[in-house]
Order: sequence, then structure tokens, then C-alpha cells
Amino acid sequence: MRSVYLLFFGCLLLSLSPAAGQDSLIFENGNSIKGEIKGMDRGILTIETDYSNSDFTIKWVEVKRVYTKTQFLITLTNGDRLVGTIAMDSVQAKIQTPDGSYEHPLIDIVTLKSIDTGFWDRVHASLSLGYSLTKAQTLQQITMRGNVRYITEYSATDFSYNNLTSTQDDADRVHRQDGGVNFNYFLPKDWYVPISATVLSNTEQKIDLRFLAKAGIGKYLIHRNNVYWGFSTGITFNHEDFNDEKGVTTSWESFVGTELNIFDIGDLKLLTRAVFYPSLTESGRIRTDFNFDLKYDLPLDFFIQCGLTVNYDNHPVEGAPTSDYVVQTTFGWSWN
Repeated sequence: MRSVYLLFFGCLLLSLSPAAGQDSLIFENGNSIKGEIKGMDRGILTIETDYSNSDFTIKWVEVKRVYTKTQFLITLTNGDRLVGTIAMDSVQAKIQTPDGSYEHPLIDIVTLKSIDTGFWDRVHASLSLGYSLTKAQTLQQITMRGNVRYITEYSATDFSYNNLTSTQDDADRVHRQDGGVNFNYFLPKDWYVPISATVLSNTEQKIDLRFLAKAGIGKYLIHRNNVYWGFSTGITFNHEDFNDEKGVTTSWESFVGTELNIFDIGDLKLLTRAVFYPSLTESGRIRTDFNFDLKYDLPLDFFIQCGLTVNYDNHPVEGAPTSDYVVQTTFGWSWN
């Protein structure tokens, strides 16, 4: 019986004690939370706890101290990538790695990615829809936007799709869709290798299909937990199929692009991207793609998004304008 009592009380004490391997957070207001940190990206930390069926998301700037048992791939503002745990006995974060320990201010940590993260924990997805109807000439417009992002320790892969269809009485249908896959492989010191394949169909510029394959080199000039800003350059293969006498053409282009991503403006997120394509095989031709997206987060992972897309070509096919733009307002939901 004595052994039974000892076993019972031992199990009771174990059940009341913190679970092995738990991570801890202490906030600026003195509150704390324990659980398993799933990761931190774009200024938002996700932690799983035993006392909630849903993961908690917390702004990184509100965290004062971190103690982890979980091994993380840790990205710093200077571009260094370290694998280890974090402990804080002072204002500095002590990162313990197999090669030694390193101390950095907490604000210098840009991302945390759990080494043990499963496949679905690495996936981020969003889908949004928009619809408008005007009585005059029965004008209807349908918009759909989707994105899936898969992140590993040293790369990020994005799949995107964007579609707009507009119809009205006594007028031709207006249709525009684009999509593709973008792959970034991260190198030391905030350098990265961008590789992408994208397609575009646009009735306004008489493009049945434009296929672009790009590869190059890029670098983040600013890489913090609330803003990314980088530049990239490289070469592009351009295959175009026009719905006029010009038919199918192929060409080679260089590209220079910049991207600014700000994601800690309260519930607002801003993404803007501009890419210039000077042609290498068509004399004097320059194309430009510009995107601007503003996203407002709502409760329960819903959001409202407003986007502007502009395409410019100084040598369009005969009868097509040099530029085309689309303004979209959609309502959607994001996952993970």
C-alpha cells in the first residue's frame, strides 16, 4: 500500500509540474505563458499551450524574455542563421548552439523556425473573394485571390493565383488572370537566390498567355521582425502568345526588382513590389510590373484586402494600350 500511495502522489506531482520541454514567455506587463513555441515570423509569435485548443499568436515586440527547450533556426537582422535554444538572464538573448553561445538583443531576432516543425506547421495559406453588380448594363465583376506559402529552414516557396472577370451587356468580356510559383533560397548575410515561373493572361493588352521564367540573386537591405526590404536582379525568359497578327514571340530580358513588406502597423500589413524588365533581344523594349497590397486583419483569421496591379509595356502589340491596371477589394480568410 505504501508503494501504491507513493506512486499515486508521484503521478499527481508530475501532473502538476510543468511539462518537460516547455518554452516560456514573459511579457512587458509581467505576465507569462508556457507552452511550445511553434515559430515566429513577420513579427508574430505562435505558441501552443495545454490549456487551449487553439494556438496563441503574440506580437514579438510585446515579449520581454524568452526561454526555450525547443531547438530553433534563428535568423538575425545581420543575416546570420543559428540553430539552438534561447535563454535570457539579462536584456540580451543568449543563443546556445552546438558551436557555442551568442548574445544578441531580442529585437535582433527576425524569425524563429522550429527544427521539429511538421509539414502542415510550415504552410500558410489565404483565399479571398470579391463581387460587384451594377444595374446599368448588368455590369458584374468577380475577383478571386489565393496564396499558399511553404517555409523551410533555408527556403520559402510561394504559390499564387489572381483572377478578375468582368461582364456587361453589349460589351466584350474583360478577363485577367495571373499566377505562378516563386522560390527563394536563403544564403548567409541576407543574400538569397530567387527562382520563379509565372503566367499572365490579359484581354486588355491582347495577351493570351505570357510565361516568364526568372532566376537571379537578391539581398535584403532591411530585414527586421516588422519590415523586409530587398532588391534582386537576374535574367528572364519571356514567352508570349498574343491574340493578333503578332502571334507567338520569345525573348530574353534582364530584371531589376524591389520588394517592401511591412507587417506591424497595428492590424494592417503592406506589401509593395516593382520589377523592371529591360529587353536583351528586342531593342528599346521595357516592361514594368507593379503590385501594391494593403491587408487589414479581422477576428477569427478573416481579413479585408485592397490591391493595385499595374502592367506597363512601351512596345505593346498594335491596338493595345501601353499600360493596364486593376484595383481589387476582397474579403477572405487565412490559415496558419
